[in-house]
Amino acid sequence: MKTQDTTEPKVAEMPHNFLDRLIARISEVLSYLFVFTVLISFYEVISRYLFDSPTIWVHETASFIGGSLFVIGGAYALATDKHVRVVLVYDVVSRRARHYLNLFHHIAGLLFSGMLIYGAYQMVANSWFTPWGDVHLETSGTAWNPPFPALLKGLILLIVCIMFIQFVLHLINEIQALRKEKDV
Repeated sequence: MKTQDTTEPKVAEMPHNFLDRLIARISEVLSYLFVFTVLISFYEVISRYLFDSPTIWVHETASFIGGSLFVIGGAYALATDKHVRVVLVYDVVSRRARHYLNLFHHIAGLLFSGMLIYGAYQMVANSWFTPWGDVHLETSGTAWNPPFPALLKGLILLIVCIMFIQFVLHLINEIQALRKEKDV
C-alpha cells in the first residue's frame, strides 16, 4: 500500500478562493444559531412542563433554523473540503490520479447542482407565487402559520446556486493545478 508524503499538500485541500472563505466565515457565525435553537427549545420545555403554558412558535422556529443550517452546511462542506469522499481509493492513488478524481467530482457536482437548481426553482415558484402571478408565500398551515416553508425553499435555491458557482471555481482551480503539474 502506498503511503502519502506528509510534506506535500494534499490535492483534496484545494486552495480556498474568496467565495469559499466568505462561506466558511458566514457559516461559522451562523452556527451560533444552534445555541439559540437550544435556548428556545429549553424555554419551551420550561414553559410547557413547569408553567403549563406551551408556545406556538418554538417548534416551527427551531425546525426552520435547523433546516436552514443543514442546507447551508452543504456549501460549508464544499468550501472547507469536508464533503464525503471514498478515502480508501483516494488516499492510495497518485497525486495526478487525485486531480482526475477531483475533476470528476466537480463535473458531477456541477451536473447535480444544475439539476437541483431547476428543481428548487420549480419549488420556489410554486411556494412564492399564486397561479395568477401574485406573490403569496406558502405558510406552514399551523395556528402560528409562518412563511417558513417558502423561505426555506428560497434558501435552498440560493444555496444550490452558490454551490454551482463553487463547483465552477473548484473545477477551474483543478484544471490549473493539472496544467502546472504537466509543466513540471
